[in-house]
Amino acid sequence: MLPLERFSFGVGDRFAHQAAAQLRAFQLLAADGVEVTPVWNKSNREHTFIGSQPQSVREAALQAVQQLGWNKPWRVDADHIRLETVDRFLEPSDFFTIDVADSIGQAAPAHDVEAFVKRHQSLVGELNLPGIAAPLVIRPADLQATAQKYLAAVQQAGEIYRYIAARKGAARFITEVSMDETDAPQTPPELLIILVALADAEIPLQTIAPKFTGRFNKGVDYVGDLAQFTQEFYDDLAVIDYVVKQYGLPSSLKLSVHSGSDKFSLYPIIHRALIERQAGVHVKTAGTTWLEELIGLCEAGPDGMALARDIYAYALEHVDDLCAPYASVIDIDRRQLPSLREVESWSGPHFAAALRHVPTNPAFNAHLRQLLHVSFKVAAAAGTRYTDMLKTHADVIAAEVTENIYMRHLRPLFLG
Repeated sequence: MLPLERFSFGVGDRFAHQAAAQLRAFQLLAADGVEVTPVWNKSNREHTFIGSQPQSVREAALQAVQQLGWNKPWRVDADHIRLETVDRFLEPSDFFTIDVADSIGQAAPAHDVEAFVKRHQSLVGELNLPGIAAPLVIRPADLQATAQKYLAAVQQAGEIYRYIAARKGAARFITEVSMDETDAPQTPPELLIILVALADAEIPLQTIAPKFTGRFNKGVDYVGDLAQFTQEFYDDLAVIDYVVKQYGLPSSLKLSVHSGSDKFSLYPIIHRALIERQAGVHVKTAGTTWLEELIGLCEAGPDGMALARDIYAYALEHVDDLCAPYASVIDIDRRQLPSLREVESWSGPHFAAALRHVPTNPAFNAHLRQLLHVSFKVAAAAGTRYTDMLKTHADVIAAEVTENIYMRHLRPLFLG
């Protein structure tokens, strides 16, 4: 397998214009003494919406690496791939997020479930792991139910992993398994059973993306019980440490936090856990950079503001269509969306303040931000009107992109 460093951070670049601005944030953090591997990620869904090809992600990243002289590791993630979508990612990607959420709850062959349960009776009972407040308790019924719920998903992950390995070579990519885009979170005991099943399937995964308790909405802060998340995150770290030692999974295995952008209230918790447990983490973000492009356009002048306003006008008229693919990761109160008439009265800086995720700013509007977060294909439909504007105002936009990733994300996560 291709090794993944202790700290990694996924960035999305919808229109392939901001890779250098993103990478500058990692350079600034490296100058502070912390090295984090940038991972450029883009899913098949985003490529389809925009009309781009996976190769464009690698090309943009490589250009940024060469431009800035980055001599540290970097990766390109085939984000949320499935067997039917993986082929176009095989050549340009060296990080594969295998998404098996749709298979959770599907029935695996009964004899496979029974064989797994019989093979792992040692999981039944109380398990005292270093660093957890209370023992993990797994009853016989829990082991059976978890195997029935997740074994088919694990088997699908194995099928996809072996498909990639046969065509690319196992030593040329990093494997992540994603189970986050589902309704119910995975508890630490369930995560333990899932990881044991993944070990049985001989998948050398280096990151696992569970669904945590609470809401991880796109582009806004975490919604949930911080104390509960803290315990869950620490317990999950203990589970990972245990399965690495007991079941032979890679020593680089770590938690992956999906929809991790802008989860400002969680960053101190994660930072403290990384220090106390000497653990690694992969945090995956995506559309936050596209929002910084819009913010930069608003700040740049009347032409940029006019384009941003036109994108919002279309989004406001097509809320249902734009939000449908992301229904599980957004919460928009339409009553809180400003009318087009109101937005037309705004200055560029006011629009930027409404969109920029600074919760203490009274102008900030989380509902506006979420809607525009999922409206990037409106900009794609604008074609060269949008991309030419990115070039015209490249310096202003780049400054917003770098500051957002460095000051609001990387520093809180990795420096505290």
